[in-house]
Amino acid sequence: MKKRILVTGGTGFIGSHTTVELQEAGYDVVIVDNLSNSSADVVDGIEAITGQRPAFEKVDCTDYAALEAVFKKYAPIEGIIHFAASKAVGESVLQPLKYYYNNTVSTINLLRLMPENGVKAFIFSSSCTVYGQPDPENLPVTEEAPRKKAESPYGNTKKIDEDIITDFCHSGAPVSAILLRYFNPIGAHPSALIGEMPNGVPNNLIPYLTQTAIGIRECLSVFGNDYNTPDGSCIRDYIYVVDLAKAHVAAMERLIGGKNQEAVEVFNIGTGHGVSVLELIHTFEKCTGVKLNYKIAGRRAGDIEKVWGNVDKANNIMGWHAVHTLEESLSSAWNWQKKLRERGIM
Repeated sequence: MKKRILVTGGTGFIGSHTTVELQEAGYDVVIVDNLSNSSADVVDGIEAITGQRPAFEKVDCTDYAALEAVFKKYAPIEGIIHFAASKAVGESVLQPLKYYYNNTVSTINLLRLMPENGVKAFIFSSSCTVYGQPDPENLPVTEEAPRKKAESPYGNTKKIDEDIITDFCHSGAPVSAILLRYFNPIGAHPSALIGEMPNGVPNNLIPYLTQTAIGIRECLSVFGNDYNTPDGSCIRDYIYVVDLAKAHVAAMERLIGGKNQEAVEVFNIGTGHGVSVLELIHTFEKCTGVKLNYKIAGRRAGDIEKVWGNVDKANNIMGWHAVHTLEESLSSAWNWQKKLRERGIM
């Protein structure tokens, strides 16, 4: 019998790609998603890629009773990968209560349900935002770097959730967790059957960039060109979403196999290289041949100047590596956007 994994936010960008990798690694997947920033059609794409349709339940993880019913219906569940969260930095500054409620209550509900349902493995979708703006001597940032005051409510919810999970696992609860602090996921599955498709105006850079390139958006704004970076734009560590998805499979195998050394382990998931926003734009133009209409705008509240990760720990302990180039990632995102146009979606 295949081991069953519950993936919250599984029709979202990272969740859908992780579901594909889990199924291809031999797991049975149950997706829970409230479809607030995704579409149930994603399940069709997952099935087309893998030949296996994951179970899907339209449930909000802040609804304890509905979530409990999922645990009972699909028992036994071996592990949980928790993606479900509100995730836009800018929106979180404007709507902090939405973020604190959605992102913490969902985590608490899952943890409460785990012991009584015999679920022992928990992987949390964390973020490099917990590091705030690292001091220069801490770049590339390691897992041992201090977590700083968050630059946004979104980032703060990741810190708070990490603390909740850590306190719970150290309380004697029969649960082990891995916190994956990842950097900036981009790209789409090479099949172009799933990718990043947020509802409404995108908050993330790449879908806004590709929608601008194809003519849906008039112009891409680069928020700030006066940062202390070589070209003045923010620097990030952009990781291909399929590489990132494979990290979740490696983490789950570590937990289920009892290879974890502590109740809570932390791993950075990135490429180990920083790329500026302007560099990313120019790379996109070069690898796709598409000229992008963009403008320099003022700085955006909540943005960090520069951060990229040291990923030696994930490489050495989990045996996971990011293997795809920035060009490959951006080309896959563009192919996905063109496929959406072919399908008449956008």
